[in-house]
Amino acid sequence: MEILNTGYGVFFLLTTIGIFLGRIKIKGISLDTSAIFFIALIFGYYDLTIPDIIQQIGLIFFMYSVGIQAGPGFFESFKRRGLQLLTLALTLSLSGGIITVILAKIFDVNMHMAVGLFTGSLTSASSLAVTIENTQSTLPGIGFAMAFPFGVIGVVLITRLSPRIFKIDIKKEEQKYLQEIKAQYPKLVNKNYIVENQNVFGKTIGELNLRSLTNTNISKVYQKYSTINPKATTVIREGDIIRACGTAEDLQKLKLLIGRETHRQIPSNKKIIIRHFLVTNNKALNIPFGELALLQNYNATVTSIRRSGIDITPNANSRFRFGDKITVAAPEENMKRIGTLVGDDRKKLDELDFLPVVTGILLGILISFIKIPLSKDFSFSIGLTGGVLIAGLVLSKIGKTGKIIWNISGSSNQFLRKLGLIFFLSGVGTDAGALIIDTIKTNGINLFFMGVIITIIPMFIVLMVGKYILKINFLRLLGALTGSMTSTPALSAIEPLTKTNAPQVTYAMVYPMALIIIIITSQLITLF
Repeated sequence: MEILNTGYGVFFLLTTIGIFLGRIKIKGISLDTSAIFFIALIFGYYDLTIPDIIQQIGLIFFMYSVGIQAGPGFFESFKRRGLQLLTLALTLSLSGGIITVILAKIFDVNMHMAVGLFTGSLTSASSLAVTIENTQSTLPGIGFAMAFPFGVIGVVLITRLSPRIFKIDIKKEEQKYLQEIKAQYPKLVNKNYIVENQNVFGKTIGELNLRSLTNTNISKVYQKYSTINPKATTVIREGDIIRACGTAEDLQKLKLLIGRETHRQIPSNKKIIIRHFLVTNNKALNIPFGELALLQNYNATVTSIRRSGIDITPNANSRFRFGDKITVAAPEENMKRIGTLVGDDRKKLDELDFLPVVTGILLGILISFIKIPLSKDFSFSIGLTGGVLIAGLVLSKIGKTGKIIWNISGSSNQFLRKLGLIFFLSGVGTDAGALIIDTIKTNGINLFFMGVIITIIPMFIVLMVGKYILKINFLRLLGALTGSMTSTPALSAIEPLTKTNAPQVTYAMVYPMALIIIIITSQLITLF
């Protein structure tokens, strides 16, 4: 076939076959983009290759998109339950690394091959990418191929069966979780108060600074026989009725400041509706909700933010990121103004601006050139993958610089990541394919056995540490486990176990940390 005589022909043929096979599901599980890797192994075995630059460009796109996705969550994870989650992610990764080194010594396996087994067992393509770039060896790709299939299936099976293994009553865990949430986020109630304190007569809501002093939201004010939507400039007068939302404790503070509670109802003359918006206006990015004054200026409440497939409950310190899908409750007549504020431009969202992407990658490449001298004869460099990853992490945290928006919408980032992964896996697979049969003949059973152990034992260690030492709610623990394994299929497998969002929330918090920790651990293994 003439198409096999050209590198680009081989590339598009193997990716076409790989993508097609990746869509086939068995018991709800599919290889997705990873199928390209296994097709590339076959092509490589028959001495079919693709240009090296394709793999290199794929590596750059893939690692930059990983940094952009993980950045904000990576830094935010340390603020809430950070120590617990860091402990679990470190436990899984380090125990897996230690087991990998021990098994490699026992079975006399090349450490480059062993680190490939480690990345495959933990289904971490990003760690594989960094390892191959640093070692310049095809052996990690072979190890990855041997361990990856059970890595995908094993984590799904263990997370799904673990409640039975540990004899967990899911219903009780759900009740405990809801009690934790209730204690952490007290129930919000709405009450009406009559303005009776002379010290507040004639002052505006902004001057009184009610939100900061009482941590409550003023949603309505009834004065002069009409209901108005409060703004920072709304003047409070004697006898006005104020409707406020907050916890019982916070509303008590408001009562002392304003006046006694009343059961008189405030007549409604505004129709509140729910609408979804897309955040595409860079003027609304990286500004705390408290400063945007959505409630004061628009009588609007952002009830949820959907970001990178995860639903986030906003608070006064939350900030919009480009591409967020938000749910807003507000009077119908204010919706147009809110849309103008946040952008809501689907066309702008769908367009991937490549200037920030290539600029960010260029900064990452420059970072990779930095060498830190550790001795007379040795200097340390984080390499191309490390430089591009760090650039993505930092720039996504910054969000925007002037008119340049570093953040990429979820759909665009997914496109960039998948494109990079397709390029990278096709190159890695064809390189590894030339050697894989000989490797399997030599010690194939040992490699598969090692991969199974590296997948299973660290997971059980994390479950026991989380349950018996850290005393974490088991639903949270399952989310932390799947996040530590960076396994989305496993998260999907445990979702039917509970009606709560406990696993999803914890997964989103631990995933960014685990992503970085596994990459670091894989590099430590190569030192042995």
